Amino acid sequence: MKQRRITSSGVLIILTMLLASCNSVSAWLPNQAANNLNLVAANPTAQPTAALQAAPSITAPSGLIGAYEQALENIYAQVNPSVVNIRVVQKQTPGSAEIQQLPFPFDIPGFPGLPQNPGQNTPQYSQGLGSGFVWDKDGHIVTNNHVIDSADKIEVTFADGTVVPAELVGADSNSDLAVIKVNVPGDQLHPVKLADFTQVKVGQLAIAIGNPFGLQGSMTVGIISALGRTLPTDQGIQSGPVYSIPNIIQTDAPINPGNSGGVLVNDAGEVVGVTAAIESPVGANAGIGFAIPSAIVQKVVPSLIKTGHFEHPFLGISGLELTPELAKAMNLKSNQRGALIEEVVPNGPADKAGLHGSDRQITIDGQKVNVGGDVIIAVDGQVIKSMEDLIAYLSDQTEVGQKVTLTLLRNGKEISVEVILGARPAENQSATRQTNPAHAWLGIGGIAVIPEIADAMNLPSGQKGVLVQQVEAGSPADKAGLQGSYKPITIDGQQVTVGGDIITAIDGQSITTLDDLTNQLSQFKPGDQITLSILRDGKSMQMKVTLAERPSGLP
Repeated sequence: MKQRRITSSGVLIILTMLLASCNSVSAWLPNQAANNLNLVAANPTAQPTAALQAAPSITAPSGLIGAYEQALENIYAQVNPSVVNIRVVQKQTPGSAEIQQLPFPFDIPGFPGLPQNPGQNTPQYSQGLGSGFVWDKDGHIVTNNHVIDSADKIEVTFADGTVVPAELVGADSNSDLAVIKVNVPGDQLHPVKLADFTQVKVGQLAIAIGNPFGLQGSMTVGIISALGRTLPTDQGIQSGPVYSIPNIIQTDAPINPGNSGGVLVNDAGEVVGVTAAIESPVGANAGIGFAIPSAIVQKVVPSLIKTGHFEHPFLGISGLELTPELAKAMNLKSNQRGALIEEVVPNGPADKAGLHGSDRQITIDGQKVNVGGDVIIAVDGQVIKSMEDLIAYLSDQTEVGQKVTLTLLRNGKEISVEVILGARPAENQSATRQTNPAHAWLGIGGIAVIPEIADAMNLPSGQKGVLVQQVEAGSPADKAGLQGSYKPITIDGQQVTVGGDIITAIDGQSITTLDDLTNQLSQFKPGDQITLSILRDGKSMQMKVTLAERPSGLP
């Protein structure tokens, strides 16, 4: 998640358009120069004539490229005054390390990082940068929740250089949106205009404006790469209830740390989404960025301004897409699709309506999978083919207190069940699931080992595993003596800390990525003892860790 690549998506678009709109290079040149070029092509040994040598420099026609450039200039002039730089300061607990929020770390060059001496009792502070945009003339500014989460101080810098303090109005971790407010005269504020999300299509122009790496007012250009993605609200590796944000926009417009909370706009300068996350091996742009759609912004932000929070419709289940292998295991047709219920939250809406969670496990490709639960195939007559479909429908079409009719497959038979949706529980009310015990907690923050990290730690370039970057104070990992990273290095312009333990296996099961670690930990419950295989200073060793239940209040 940290591979940065500098691209020029806009130029690629121009070249494609040019190749499609002319039949020969000579169409761009003065007539005499074109004739001379044709002559040289016919007789390669011929010398260029004086007319060719004196021909004026080749310039692109003002119509196509000029219009494109002018459009981008106009969009920047229109939108940039609405985009702000957000600086946050957070007090760190003595003896603990800051848990890195992936995939947008707040380690910005030029700002203090983690405490150099964690054991000292003196207060330590961390600083971070993000982006935001003006919502209205009352001074409300929208950003990502993860930008301002737990901030003790928030400061906003406008495009004209004005710097003012801000206060938190409301935040919603389940949509990763937050609203802050500044005291600035209304005539100095330039609210954005939201796009109609129903008109957003793959292939349309996508322009990101924000503050990557603290470089205020940066604009990058790409396209809408895909629609309908889902984004987990918990990007860390710690276990627990995880919700997903539906209808996420994927774009190849370059997005980097610091863009969080900025805007993704269309060719009219209207906001189609809020840039929120990236997929990358080293935490910087790799051509896959994600933005929270304007439709969700339009629903959530007014509620945050009015009440400080937003209530999400809650069904009270967890599940997965019904695949051919799962369908076969449940004696269903191999082409049957739907959302298979794995777990039902006790006393939740689904539980009260009598929905059934999975009652047995099978092994597919070496992984244990829950089967046997109800399969949701439609909601209010709308066909459901996956959990993503179900999440998107509940988010887009329903509200708290609404009655919905679920069409289910139970033991192969189709039935209908009415459910009254509730409100998603607050973070500090995480419920114990019905069929499986609470997932276990290790208490680390980490990153997958890549060749650059291996090289910096004098390990073979093909070394795999999860590098421990931070260890939460008092966690099972801390009690077992797991060591975090301490040495900062720079990889493709991004600062990364190395030198910590590298987890290579759990109970003999190989660990190569964060997903591997998450999946393995999900198989255990609090109180279970596991054996970690680790590399420390290049030497292999094993460490026994007794997992615990995650303390309340931790993300």
